[in-house]
Amino acid sequence: MHTEVSVKVLTQIVESVFMTMMGLEVSISDVPWSPTGDRLTSFVHLTGDWNGAVLLDCSSSQACHFAGLILAMDPPERVDDDVRDVLGELANMIGGNLKCGMALGVRLSMPTVMEGHDYDMRICGSQVLERIALQSSEGSFWVTVLATKI
Repeated sequence: MHTEVSVKVLTQIVESVFMTMMGLEVSISDVPWSPTGDRLTSFVHLTGDWNGAVLLDCSSSQACHFAGLILAMDPPERVDDDVRDVLGELANMIGGNLKCGMALGVRLSMPTVMEGHDYDMRICGSQVLERIALQSSEGSFWVTVLATKI
C-alpha cells in the first residue's frame, strides 16, 4: 500500500500539536535540513498495512524549551529524562495524528529518542516521503516522514 503524505497535511498536524500542547506557533520554513551539531531526534515507527516512521529533529536547546513549555516549568538547562520524554511524546503525537489518516491496520510504536553531536541515523530500507522545515521562536526544526519496505 502506498500512502501519500502532503506537506500541507503534515504542516497542519505539527502546527496543531505545537499550538495545542505548548501554545507555540510554528510555521513552514525554507531552511535546508542540516543534521549537524548538538541535537536530538525522536521517532516513532508505523507498521501494518503501511510501514514507515515519523522523525522530529531539533537542537538540544529547543528540546529543553519544548519540555519547559509542556511541563509548565522553567526549561531544563540541559537534556534530561524529562526532555527526552517530551520529545518522544511530540513524535508520538505527530505520528498518531498522521496515522489517523491512514488505513485502520497501522500501528504506532513506542517513541525512541537519540541525542548527540553530528550523528547519522538510518532506518534501513527507508526512503524520505516528505521532510519539512518549521520555524518557531526558538529556531528551525524538522519533521520527516519515511516509508519503509518490509
